[in-house]
Amino acid sequence: MTVSNNLVKAEVGQITAGAKLLLRWAGSKRKQISRLAAFWKPEHERYVEPFVGSACLFFSLAPQRALLGDLNHELIELYEVIKSTPERLHIRLARIKRDGETYMRWRKIDPARLDRETRALRFLYLNRNCFNGIYRTNLSGQFNVPMGKKLGPYPTRSDFMKCADLLNNARLFAGDFERTIKSVKEGDFVYLDPPYAVRSRRVFREYDKHSFDTTDIERFSHGLTSIADRGADFLVSYADCSEARAIARAWNSVRLPVKRHVAGFAGARKNAYEWLITNMQIPGR
Repeated sequence: MTVSNNLVKAEVGQITAGAKLLLRWAGSKRKQISRLAAFWKPEHERYVEPFVGSACLFFSLAPQRALLGDLNHELIELYEVIKSTPERLHIRLARIKRDGETYMRWRKIDPARLDRETRALRFLYLNRNCFNGIYRTNLSGQFNVPMGKKLGPYPTRSDFMKCADLLNNARLFAGDFERTIKSVKEGDFVYLDPPYAVRSRRVFREYDKHSFDTTDIERFSHGLTSIADRGADFLVSYADCSEARAIARAWNSVRLPVKRHVAGFAGARKNAYEWLITNMQIPGR
């Protein structure tokens, strides 16, 4: 298998173009932006992402048109609020104390009892101050991640404004990935980075009991065929496992090394592999 050394080595430490990320996100592809961006072409008419998460590739590419979807309704609502009132959200975030007592008080608030903007503020505050950017809920749907110990600085007002500008180029959708795929059109570029689901062992479950899991793999595979049939291009990134290898056999694919934190701790790293799966030509092959 011949692959460009640039693709193999393309792991970067931060977003190098577009806008700085507003969210911390477990499983983010922030360090692989250069590798993923190689598949985006000027002739692509629209960027589509059904599992948007922190939207790191979207914010880096800064496309003129986009469709961003996710199962997490509070996440999509946050992006809507950033689009409409980025400066006020930044000001309100900066005014909240960053200590354990304040964090627990905000975590205990029922988001359903808040107005739209304050609900988005709560989501952003918890995300920026929780352990490792993890989004996890209990069986009752309550966010239950503890506060982190090392808290970095918040994004600046300028970062908020830049993200708002880019989000104004996007249509946002809260719902299942399959419904987002149904909106794909000829000429679209679809990036899919679903939560890691594998039958062989228990893994961290993002979101809640309704999140993407191994029972969705068949629907996901059919979705890729649907994207290709519509005349659109897709790129999938998925951790190396039997599920990924089964999907990879049907398309152009490459297995590449990545570095991952062990249990979320920055000082503990391990070498791992990830599949890139696409109906496009792989750069360097």
